[in-house]
Amino acid sequence: MDKVLVIGACGQLGSELSHGLGEVFGQENIIAADIADPVPAIEGFIYERLDVMDAKSLADIVDKHDITQIYHLAAILSAKGEENPKWAWNLNMTGLLNVLELAKEKKLKKIYWPSSIAVFGPGTPVDNTPQHTIMDPNTVYGISKLAGERWCEYYFEKYGVDVRSIRYPGLIGYKSLPGGGTTDYAVDIYHKALAGGHFECFLSEDTQLPMMYMPDAIKATIDLMESPAENVKVRSSYNVAAISFSPKEIVASIQKNIPEFTTSYVPDFRQPIADSWPNSIDDSVARADWGWKEAYDLDEMTSDILQHLPELLPSFQ
Repeated sequence: MDKVLVIGACGQLGSELSHGLGEVFGQENIIAADIADPVPAIEGFIYERLDVMDAKSLADIVDKHDITQIYHLAAILSAKGEENPKWAWNLNMTGLLNVLELAKEKKLKKIYWPSSIAVFGPGTPVDNTPQHTIMDPNTVYGISKLAGERWCEYYFEKYGVDVRSIRYPGLIGYKSLPGGGTTDYAVDIYHKALAGGHFECFLSEDTQLPMMYMPDAIKATIDLMESPAENVKVRSSYNVAAISFSPKEIVASIQKNIPEFTTSYVPDFRQPIADSWPNSIDDSVARADWGWKEAYDLDEMTSDILQHLPELLPSFQ
C-alpha cells in the first residue's frame, strides 16, 4: 500500500486534500505534515512537524514512514508573497527542490506539486488562456511557480521523476479560513454574508477571474495522480478550469439566498495582481489527456457553501 506524505497539510487545500487522499489510500496511510501546530481539520491523521526547507528532516520523515508519494503544497501565496518577496522565493523554490531531489534519490513513486494561474502575466491572452502560451508573471508567487514548472519538467525528463502538476485557478472552500491569496475574497464573502455583515471587497466589481470549488480541485488532483503515466503528457503543469466570475456575480449568486446582503468595492494592492491574470482558462488538454470535468457551477457552489458553512462557523471564532 502506498504511504502518502502531504506537506502543507494545515492549509486550505492541504486539509481537504488529506481527507480526499484518505478515502483513496486509507487515513492510516496519510502522513500530514506542516510547520505549524496541527489544526482540527486534520485530527486523526498521523502528524509530523516539518519545515520543508530542512532537507534532512524531510528525508527522515520519508524514511520513518516508508513514504512512496509526496503531495508538496507548502507555499507563500500571491498577496503575502508581495509583502516579502525574497522570503517567498526562498520558501517556494527551496522546498520544491528539496522534494524533487529526494524523489530522485529515493526513487519515490509519484510527486504532486501545485502550480497556479499566477504563472500568466500581462502579455498572456486573457480569454480562454491556452495550455501553451506567453507566460510573463509579475509577482514573486507567479515567478516562483513558473520556475517550479520548469524544474518539475526538468526532473521528469532528466531523472525520470514522476512529478505531476495542475495550474489551479482561485480555490474556494468553506472548511478553512483564507490563506493570503488574491482570490480569497471569494472565500471570505460567504462568511460575511452568513454573519449578516456588509462585505468590503478588495477587488473591483467587474474583475473576472477563473475559480474552482474545492471539491472539484480535490477531484482534479486525485484524478491526475491516479491516471496512468502514459496519459500524463504535460510535465510542467496542466491548465484546469471550472467557473469564471466577477465579484458582482458572486454577490448576485449569494443574494439569491440572502437578499439583504450588501457589498462595497475598495480595490487595494491586490487589484493589479488580479488584473495581470486571465479571465478564463482553456483546459481542453487536461480534458483530453486524463478526462478532467468539473461538477459545480457558481450557483451550485453557493448553495452548497451556504448549506454547510453555518455548522462550522463557531470553530472559526
